[in-house]
Amino acid sequence: MSDEAVSLVDHDPAWAVQFAQQQSRLTVLLEPWLAKPIEHVGSTSVAGLRAKPIVDLLAPVTSLAFAQAAIPALEQDGWLFWPDDPNRHYRLWFLRPRPTMRTHHLQVIAHDHVAALALITFRDALRDDPHLRQTYASLKNSLAERHQRDRNAYSNAKTDFVRSVLQSRGINDLPRTPV
Repeated sequence: MSDEAVSLVDHDPAWAVQFAQQQSRLTVLLEPWLAKPIEHVGSTSVAGLRAKPIVDLLAPVTSLAFAQAAIPALEQDGWLFWPDDPNRHYRLWFLRPRPTMRTHHLQVIAHDHVAALALITFRDALRDDPHLRQTYASLKNSLAERHQRDRNAYSNAKTDFVRSVLQSRGINDLPRTPV
């Protein structure tokens, strides 16, 4: 499957609007499965942080097994499902509109799973700590330059930093498998 290069851009306030639009749509679409409100996570959710211009959403559901039934409805709404995700044991992962021009990522995760808590905790840590945010921004810039043509290498190279931030906030058992 072809993929986009890693390219970071300055924070865009329009990302919050794009999130709100999808949040509204997805709240209606996923209503039978949602346990909590859909969250804006990832770098686009942190004001002042450079990011790939892809809005990341977390849909916390009551049960991942039960939420499998949402896959056809999400696909009908234009979300592309990744059935071979190595992390499928804890999430359903989607993107839109296509791998070569992504605008949104969606992770459907059980609301009480550590991965859902980790996404929110990391986002909040970056929002709350300007020094941490700057350190992460520097790391992202360096890695984007080094791994411009390898999205997975870019993401995996951030793992140690993310893990250290989460461990400092009491989250030690992360489920993510590098891809």
